[in-house]
Amino acid sequence: MNTISSIIHTLSDEEKRSFITLLRQKNKRNDTKNIQLFKLLDTTKETKNLDIKIYGKSSKGAFHALSKRLHDSLIDFIASKSLEGETSEEMEILKLLLASRIFFEQKQFKIAFKTLQKAEQKAITYDLYGILNEIYYTKIQYAHLNTSIPLDSLIHEFKSNKALIQQEENLNLFYATVQNKLIQHHQDFITIIQQALSNFGISINHGLTFRSLFKILEITNQAAQASRDYYTILPFVEEAYTKIETKESLIDKHLFYHIQILYYVANAYFRNKEFNTSLQYLSLMKDQMQKHQNKYYRRFLPQYTLLHNLNLYYTGSANVAITNMEAFDYDRHKEQIVYLLDLKLSQIGFYFVQLRFRDALKVLHDFYHSDRWYTDKAGIIWVIKKNLVEILLHIELDNLDLVESRVNSFRKKHGAYLKNNNENRVLDFLKLTLEYYRKPEIITTDIFKSKIETSLKMPLREQEDIFEMSFYAWLKSKAYDSDLYQTMLKLVS
Repeated sequence: MNTISSIIHTLSDEEKRSFITLLRQKNKRNDTKNIQLFKLLDTTKETKNLDIKIYGKSSKGAFHALSKRLHDSLIDFIASKSLEGETSEEMEILKLLLASRIFFEQKQFKIAFKTLQKAEQKAITYDLYGILNEIYYTKIQYAHLNTSIPLDSLIHEFKSNKALIQQEENLNLFYATVQNKLIQHHQDFITIIQQALSNFGISINHGLTFRSLFKILEITNQAAQASRDYYTILPFVEEAYTKIETKESLIDKHLFYHIQILYYVANAYFRNKEFNTSLQYLSLMKDQMQKHQNKYYRRFLPQYTLLHNLNLYYTGSANVAITNMEAFDYDRHKEQIVYLLDLKLSQIGFYFVQLRFRDALKVLHDFYHSDRWYTDKAGIIWVIKKNLVEILLHIELDNLDLVESRVNSFRKKHGAYLKNNNENRVLDFLKLTLEYYRKPEIITTDIFKSKIETSLKMPLREQEDIFEMSFYAWLKSKAYDSDLYQTMLKLVS
């Protein structure tokens, strides 16, 4: 049932209504239970004894068959929606290719070549190298029927396209290689990325497609997120985006990739504390989201909202950012689980820095799943940040028993990971935090202030992670008896 529930939660409200309508049309009998099961799985987290709820008695066999039919119907529905949407251009080109081959078989050569030429032009526009391979193959196969096109020219186009297919395949190998290194928690991600690009003969200077540049920036962003080294990757991100800008005429045709690329660029600038530049790219991102009757507006709104309000918060507009977060419609974007979790955690952080600890704890209670579940969804770094914020909240609320138990649990769960990945500053921060909590009077002593400075500061301010600095600001505000929000803003400004 978890699988079917997960599939259902990827659907928008409109898609759910469309799916139910489709089921009604397909159902030949009025007593079919598939709609009832769909609604149950959509509205409840309880998956036990559903057969009794549906049939009025235990009926495991019938329930299993019903579940399988619903699962298969959902897969068919999602696949059909996909074919109607993102791949519409590909489908149109494939239809043209198929039609041209039928015309050739019927000896309608003039219309066949004309149809094939139309398919080729469209495939070139959308960088569809796999389909182009079939188009060129067909043109060469029937080249003897059209002497106006030199065979040498056709063979050259065919081979050039083969090289582009190889480039796409190399990009996939690059992507898989770096992902594998990420899973293994290698540290020097920038070197890994550069070596992988070199090993597979990929250069951002050589006419990569929007999809290719998107994949490179996606993996670069993931590497930076894992290492929190956005400082080193920024020049690479900037260079990659300049290559995209030279293809302005194709931006509308690759709108999805362009919007996501703009987000990656804006995020890289935010993590490097260049807030004005980040906001400029977010403005460009929103403009693209509103194109074609807001085609991708809903899809990208959660991540746009997240990054936009983080920028506002770290530039002094805390109240505006908090108001925006509180007004966000979480239920409307359930399928964007990773960004929803980031939004919730950011909202907790916003409340915390404003000393609204009860409000922060109330949002924290929304996280009722296990740490393992959240690690699968959002990653271990997200879980570590959540657990640290929880410890600080219980300190501020003076929940003594909870502080000690949460600290012990944190060290048990994450101590080995943090040590193995040279994340000693997190453990140092936790150690200093516990010292302060057990003996509050030491916080203002010169010895303790010196510990804070030597243990937590990075050699270069530019390389400081903005979120780590926010935790550091909490201890520093305690040591110097200063306003927490202003201390944080001063640190990152």
